[in-house]
Amino acid sequence: METGSSGGRRLPKTESAEMRWVVSGGASEDDEIDSSDDGDGGTDTPTAALGSRGGGGGYSDAEEDEEDALLRQRLVRTGPRADSFDVEALDVPGLYRHQEFTVGRSIVLALQTLGVVFGDVGTSPLYTFDIMFNKYPNTSKEDVLGALSLVIYTLILIPLLKYTLIVLWGNDDGEGGIFALYSLICRNAKASLLPNQLPSDTRISSFQLKVPSVELERSLRIKERLETSSMLKKLLLMLVLFGTSMVIADGVVTPAMSVMSAVNGLKVGISSVNEGEVVMISVAFLIVLFSLQRFGTSKVGLAVGPALFIWFCCLSGIGIYNIIKYGTEVLRAFNPIYIYYYFEKNPTQAWMSLGGCLLCATGSEAMFADLCYFSVRSVQLTFVCLVLPCLLLGYLGQAAFLMENLTENEQVFFLSIPSQVFWPVVFIATLAALIASRTMTTAIFSIIKQATALGCFPRLKIIHTSRKFMGQIYIPVMNWFLLVSCLAFVTTFGSINEIGNAYGIAELGVMMMTTILVTIIMLLIWQVNIIVVLCFLTLFLGLELFFFSSVLGSVADGSWVLLVFAAVLYLVMYIWNYGTKLKYETEVKQKLSMDLMMDLGCNLGTVRAPGIGLLYNELVRGVPAIFGHFLTTMPAIHSMIIFVCIKWVPVPVVPQNERFLFRRVCPKNYHMFRCIARYGYKDVRKENPQTFEQLLIESLEKFIRREAQERSLESDENGNTDSEEEVGSTSSRVLVGPNGSIYSLGVPLLAESAGVSNPNLGSSTSFDGSLDGTMDGRRSLDNELSFIHKAKECGVVYLLGHGDIRARKESFFAKKLVINYFYAFLRKNCRRGIATLSIPHTRLMQVAMQYMV
Repeated sequence: METGSSGGRRLPKTESAEMRWVVSGGASEDDEIDSSDDGDGGTDTPTAALGSRGGGGGYSDAEEDEEDALLRQRLVRTGPRADSFDVEALDVPGLYRHQEFTVGRSIVLALQTLGVVFGDVGTSPLYTFDIMFNKYPNTSKEDVLGALSLVIYTLILIPLLKYTLIVLWGNDDGEGGIFALYSLICRNAKASLLPNQLPSDTRISSFQLKVPSVELERSLRIKERLETSSMLKKLLLMLVLFGTSMVIADGVVTPAMSVMSAVNGLKVGISSVNEGEVVMISVAFLIVLFSLQRFGTSKVGLAVGPALFIWFCCLSGIGIYNIIKYGTEVLRAFNPIYIYYYFEKNPTQAWMSLGGCLLCATGSEAMFADLCYFSVRSVQLTFVCLVLPCLLLGYLGQAAFLMENLTENEQVFFLSIPSQVFWPVVFIATLAALIASRTMTTAIFSIIKQATALGCFPRLKIIHTSRKFMGQIYIPVMNWFLLVSCLAFVTTFGSINEIGNAYGIAELGVMMMTTILVTIIMLLIWQVNIIVVLCFLTLFLGLELFFFSSVLGSVADGSWVLLVFAAVLYLVMYIWNYGTKLKYETEVKQKLSMDLMMDLGCNLGTVRAPGIGLLYNELVRGVPAIFGHFLTTMPAIHSMIIFVCIKWVPVPVVPQNERFLFRRVCPKNYHMFRCIARYGYKDVRKENPQTFEQLLIESLEKFIRREAQERSLESDENGNTDSEEEVGSTSSRVLVGPNGSIYSLGVPLLAESAGVSNPNLGSSTSFDGSLDGTMDGRRSLDNELSFIHKAKECGVVYLLGHGDIRARKESFFAKKLVINYFYAFLRKNCRRGIATLSIPHTRLMQVAMQYMV
């Protein structure tokens, strides 16, 4: 290395991005971090600011519980402070499920629930019997009773028993869907493949679940097995990604199926309407539908909620009319023996009709995925008290009509409508179908946001459509992608009979993945009796596999197109996760060692210019390699450096007073800090640079004040304040309340070691005067705070490293293809980090770096 003019050492420029900047013969920061993770509390143990509880070392569980209880009491007394780091959160007084409900509010919520959650399952009577009797028409009344009995018990078993009464309780703090189940598992066992977990993350209050305090031996064995087996982690992720791809495929087929089945009613009322005209009208409706999506769930849900309520009233009214007109014999279908008779008479016909029967339960997954918009109780009550009775009456009425009109196997619903109200019902049915098309679209938006936060989907622009409810979002790119795909399906298939089979494949793929994940949650988190778990798994997975065998039998009819579509989506998500994981692991391997930082000196081997540099990086530990690239390419570096890591943790929402972790990097005279900003996958991030900078500086000042107090206490007990090694161990118990109050956890920590001596400060431009052991503590604190103010006055600059990854030359061809082309294409075309962080270009500096993986 070359020696810089200021007495430090300058990093040599290098042509290879594979070089790791280390100096042999000393412990690196990696070793210190690893030791602190085990509970010994090292130099780099994270220090909590703004209400986080930090990760100390050497304390018993009883002492920690007592301290945590005292901490919670003090935080309650201080009261919350608005977090300007998340500007939009200022307008969110609390989620609706934590508010008191008036009668008017309950009515509004019920209407929105109908419009958003139950549109899909509510329109299934439009096509269920048509698909069931498509290939094998019914020939007797017993066939109708058997098919009706199948529909009734499918509704009872899947939407009611499985989803409404069981799966909805597997939500992740009000968030539903495949990725909510995955995050719930990752929070209770280290099942994530991305190695950026911190012990302090488990101290976030959102991590703590309301589960029994006594761990069962079975649960611990499963947790240990899941954490130690990389194969199980990969298998779990593959199941989640497969389920997500099927959800997106479902979101493509649902609008096509719902709208075309409603428009088909025109063929009954106007005999001159042909199939081609139905397709063109459906295309026009779909374009209008997806164009209205940007207005948001709350506005559209409230607007269409009354329409869907009228639809359910029409469904039940028509059902009652047909039962009275054609007889009550259909009520015998509640006896499940007719299912046995149905399969005994013609097993092949019954088996082939299962794919159509499943369509009565479409939208069950949407009930769970759309849970972020409403509460569990509101969804359960609305389904049990309104949706299910209306659906049963609708199917009973259609079956009553079929028993007297055995030859009418197409457009059963529209043929059963009384002629006096035919056109009004067709209008309401079309409107309800358009509403149903939105159900899976809103669910997909929610799941995509979750997947992006957990590193499993490329970054996309997300628009928050409500200032009251954080979960209501709109993703423009995904919206138009779904529209184009949906139009392609409609024009390619052109018939609901062909689309229906593909619809069943998408629904069953999601249902099976949900069953498996809920089974894991039962074993790992709920700790349910093993007999109950086996009954749940055997009943529902066996039932879904039986249905799946039926729809796969017709895959050659064109449903294979949907499977190919889902496979492409799966590859996109897997490649993104794979590349992100490799990039992070490479950054961890190439990060700068603490020995090198100490060798460079407080000037870092370059000139320290006045100002603050915020270096954004993805590392939660250590000094990123991109910082070394800044040192080699820039003639000067800022007098204060703060490494800012935006970290997504597997919780829905991180409380605002637990958002940030601070710790000092290197000795004091280096003026380098780390700030970890933790976000849940449901949190909103729309930062204003000015407010963010102000909050960051205020948090840093509180951290430094608390650090000085702890050092003063240790100085009284130990008589030793010269060791810079104390910084991390003392600050590991630092706490700053959300209102700015400073709390002590009562027990000063001892320095772990004193093996690091202060480097020769020389003539440093980074601080006004040397910080030796004889300086008064108060004066040292005032000088450092004054230095921070002066640095801020000189300006804040954002330092971003644009890191690309390339496969090594000796890598396999498949890896080169995936990393150099597919992953590179996704990174190039996804939303850039600059846009996500809202960084002003006038204060932005970027350095490009390439990693070989």
